[in-house]
Amino acid sequence: MVNSMKKLAPVILITIFLLVCVTSIGFAQTYLFSVDSEDVVVAITDQGKMDVEITYVFTNSPSASPIDYVDVGLPNNNFSLSDVTASVDGKSIYDISYADTQYVQTGYGVTLGLGNNAILPGHSGRVTLLIPGISSIVFPADQDEIPDYASFEFSPNWFGSDYVQGTTDLTVTLILPPGVTPDEPRYFLPSGGWPGGTTPESGLTTSGQVYYRWNSSAANAYTKYEFGAAFPENYIPAAAIVTTPPITWGDILPWVCCLGLVGLTIAIIIIAARAAAKRKLQYLPPKISIEGNGIKRGLTAVEAAILMEQPMDKVLTMILFAAIKKGGAQVKTKEPLDIEILYPFPSTLHLYESEFLHAFKFKGAERQKALQEMMVSLIKTLSEKMKGFSRKETIAYYEKIIEQAWAQVTAAETPEVKSQKFEEVMDWTMADNDYDSRTRDVFGNGPVFLPNWWGRYDPVYRTPSTTTASLPKVGKTSSTSIPRPSVLDRPVSLPHLPGSDFAASMVKGVQGFSSNIIGGLAGFTSAITNKTNPVPKPAASSGSSWRSSGSGGGGHSCACACACAGCACACAGGGR
Repeated sequence: MVNSMKKLAPVILITIFLLVCVTSIGFAQTYLFSVDSEDVVVAITDQGKMDVEITYVFTNSPSASPIDYVDVGLPNNNFSLSDVTASVDGKSIYDISYADTQYVQTGYGVTLGLGNNAILPGHSGRVTLLIPGISSIVFPADQDEIPDYASFEFSPNWFGSDYVQGTTDLTVTLILPPGVTPDEPRYFLPSGGWPGGTTPESGLTTSGQVYYRWNSSAANAYTKYEFGAAFPENYIPAAAIVTTPPITWGDILPWVCCLGLVGLTIAIIIIAARAAAKRKLQYLPPKISIEGNGIKRGLTAVEAAILMEQPMDKVLTMILFAAIKKGGAQVKTKEPLDIEILYPFPSTLHLYESEFLHAFKFKGAERQKALQEMMVSLIKTLSEKMKGFSRKETIAYYEKIIEQAWAQVTAAETPEVKSQKFEEVMDWTMADNDYDSRTRDVFGNGPVFLPNWWGRYDPVYRTPSTTTASLPKVGKTSSTSIPRPSVLDRPVSLPHLPGSDFAASMVKGVQGFSSNIIGGLAGFTSAITNKTNPVPKPAASSGSSWRSSGSGGGGHSCACACACAGCACACAGGGR
């Protein structure tokens, strides 16, 4: 494992460098403190679990932020958070959570929120922490050297060297399981450049358990020191010994960090590209999504379609059909699509319909620009209308109108009546997402009797008979309907199409706009949304802190790595 860690060393250095570069941007260095003393007691119970008690004495720099959080790394998270207790200057800490991975890179440990007892700049404070019952902590020792022994290893918490200063009076005590006699256990020589003596003090606790203790007043709080011991395995349950060391975060963290940074970069690029593409097809500004109260009634089918953010070519086709129905224009050629404006304009035209027709005075790019300006004006007008109203409730209201329109058509008993009902509500059915397929389903291969204005849309039917042909009058006509003769006055034969052909003809109208009039749909729409829903400008940076509270007090931890199969490491935490 030592060799594998050596191989990973360059990766670890690169990862730490990248993390430091990423996290240092925009953060002011106001976290500086000393750890005057650290007293660590690690005890192995008769159940093979580990109890850890740590006492820190912090002195915060006068120029630093308050120390309001302390992160403590541990070998794993196999403990009950509810059993963890902590205090600051004798006052209990209740804000205790599993380690914040932003500060404890392994993800193992606890985060203490000091709250009102935060250590203020220029002040000192004693923080005590007890974590009982950490399991999966004891491993088989090297069987060639000490057969039938179990072992463990522990690294006291360490902090980022940029945030801690001075020396630390560090004491580490390892307590062996009950029953172990003084001549049975073994200790490991401390590693990490331990500045104190390598031979520990040993003796018995008041309960008669063997302990080893190391102390140095020349230690520091930013170096990883490792301590360990071994004892006969028969003093704890066999099930408590981890016989196959699992792959730990310490093993895979460097790879995860490197791959994660690459993956995150790629993901950000993809998400940003998708968001940008999606935004280009969203005509309405975000403010229209802020929920008001109630339903905005009185919108036209075209306005409702924009509110639902239907494709731009479909919206323009709806305007085309509305203008044709009202007698404001007729199609000169369908391929390529071109229309002829009929003067004088009918008084029933909406402003956006008049502007739509006006755009066809131009050709090519000038026509596209005029259509875009018309849509920008229409969308802005709709935004004003929607102020104070609920977009969600309004969309639901018009979706219900669309369903009612289809229901009227479906309920008709004869092809003639069905055709008339369809013409009356066609504006609303066209606003449906599934207009094409539902038109085919409703009419099937049965006949669709064409309305008297159909010849203005399809030049093939532009004959005297079709321009005077009318449909039977059934029920009330809409406010925009042209009065029709009674069924007795209806000509014997009306122009008609199979339902599938009728639907296909409508679809071609949409396709005609896409290919002949507006060009690429995405580019045409983007030119509109750049004005109606522009990308927000980035806010000017004013600096930020590590936490939303604007305060903190320390630094990141470093990842730990075990140097042997028969040990378990306690990873460093932050000391913010």
